[in-house]
Amino acid sequence: MKKDLTQGAVVKTMLLFAGPMILGNLLQQGYNIADALIVGRFLGADALAAVGAAYTLMTFLTSILIGLCMGSGALVSLSFGRQDEKKMKNSVTASFWFIGAVTIFMNLLSFACLDGIIRLLKVPPELQEMMREYVWIIFLGIFFVFLYNYFAFLLRAIGNSVTPLWFLGSAAVLNVLLDLLFVVRFHWGIAGAAYATVASQAVSGIGIGLYAWLKEPSLRLTKEKLWPDRKTTAEVMRFSVAASIQQSVMNFGILMIQGLVNSFGTAVMAAFAAAVKIDSFAYMPAQEFGNAFSIFISQNFGAGKDERVKKGVKSAFGVSIAFCLAISAIIFLAAPYFMLLYIGPEEAQIIGIGVDYLRVEGAFYCGIGLLFLLYGYYRGIGKPEMSVVLTVISLGTRVLLAYLLAPIPAVGVYGIWWAIPIGWILADAAGLFYMRRVS
Repeated sequence: MKKDLTQGAVVKTMLLFAGPMILGNLLQQGYNIADALIVGRFLGADALAAVGAAYTLMTFLTSILIGLCMGSGALVSLSFGRQDEKKMKNSVTASFWFIGAVTIFMNLLSFACLDGIIRLLKVPPELQEMMREYVWIIFLGIFFVFLYNYFAFLLRAIGNSVTPLWFLGSAAVLNVLLDLLFVVRFHWGIAGAAYATVASQAVSGIGIGLYAWLKEPSLRLTKEKLWPDRKTTAEVMRFSVAASIQQSVMNFGILMIQGLVNSFGTAVMAAFAAAVKIDSFAYMPAQEFGNAFSIFISQNFGAGKDERVKKGVKSAFGVSIAFCLAISAIIFLAAPYFMLLYIGPEEAQIIGIGVDYLRVEGAFYCGIGLLFLLYGYYRGIGKPEMSVVLTVISLGTRVLLAYLLAPIPAVGVYGIWWAIPIGWILADAAGLFYMRRVS
């Protein structure tokens, strides 16, 4: 089910390719949303706060793997655009061994450092045991996260964005069913939500790996190409590490923000846990459109179609801005109703804090939408390091301002909320300036 993105109408080609990716990532968010909805409703605000803190931690860890897979996928996509099958096979082999080894190391390190991580995040004492129980189980699924994202990005790199959606959709449905079974029916508490997530990740990871092995020979390790050459390995590491740094720096900044949020107490933690999921769900289509845009740019840049690349940039910016404006309006108006999905109406303080966060962030979704496109553009033209620079600008600003403003009594938690869009805007300005210089 390969698709050549160097042919056809630009906007239609990007949207048709991006559609399954957007839907797939929305379903992936469903993993965490299902946990939060069921945990918040059936286990209470303390459990929701513990899951929220764990969600931020797991987002950081999985972002490392997603970045590695994203970077290797960009390299494969460039080779696909150039119709260089030998280079593509070498890249697949090198990336599998490199990312697989990083996954195993990271998993072992996470288990060894769990208690230290919980202390670093300033998790309140009454929530520490609950978070430890949840995260310990979730760590068991890290290798399945690698399997799914590795094969999903490879399939997308050759133009197949539909197959990953089918496996992720099946896993999302299974996750909801198992949540209801383990938490509501069996009363396994917070551990039940964690087991449901890991089981669902296993289904999607193993399933997509088997599909790629059976249906896509170009993505299969063979006896002839069991070990990669050094030159390809170095190139894979360059692309993968740059993309991983970009993703992990972004989420490390969020992790540092989580520690600051935790210092404000359980009510703010619970509000932040719910609001961040709503926030992520709202702008996720823009993020996945940016990833699809990156593959479009990679294939066309690899094929030497410079004019199509320029036309794609203009079209993508228009589509993303239009979408973000619409979502901003929806979030601003409906923020209280979205918070009620996670928190009962009797928790008025928590709902109010979450609404404030959503209205500040939601007003600036065009900033994050544009930033996702800039990330994708620089990966697509073979300059993944620039994505790292933009991430450092965005997150550095966010963390610095948050830690400077939040301790001021007259500002408080609002300093954290406002620091985020300011970081987006500064990174956008830097990315557009550099684009004009190199184009």
